[in-house]
Amino acid sequence: MASSPKTSRNKSAIPGAGQDSGLSIVRTAVAALLVVLGIVWMAVYLNVAQDGKSLTWMGDLGRWNFLVGFALIFLGLAVAAHPSTPLGRGRGVVVGMLGCFLIGLIWIVVYYITGQDQTVPLVRDLGQYNLVVGIGFMAVGFIYATHWE
Repeated sequence: MASSPKTSRNKSAIPGAGQDSGLSIVRTAVAALLVVLGIVWMAVYLNVAQDGKSLTWMGDLGRWNFLVGFALIFLGLAVAAHPSTPLGRGRGVVVGMLGCFLIGLIWIVVYYITGQDQTVPLVRDLGQYNLVVGIGFMAVGFIYATHWE
């Protein structure tokens, strides 16, 4: 008499389809929120607070606003590299890794191409710190590379 395979009540026969699939919605939302918050921080500084008339506390920080904004973006991308998020597993790791490497490379190339002209607003405001931003994106790419299987 052939017996059917026994499955537990808590585990589904389809991999990843059960309640315990390992995907953390909270971690994914926090990662996305950190990236968006970093972008919004720099956009508010560049468009509202940089002139010093409104949001004077933010205007007083000066170039430190770029550090805060990019730190939030890099932290959000690093949090997204965890295996419990979509970017931290399977093809997402490759997408995150190559995406960060390419963004960093393009950032540095745009800086060098527009070096004397300085027509791109954010590139103009950062000056030599554009190299730090490009290398920072590449460093986050290495965080993804350590999770690649």
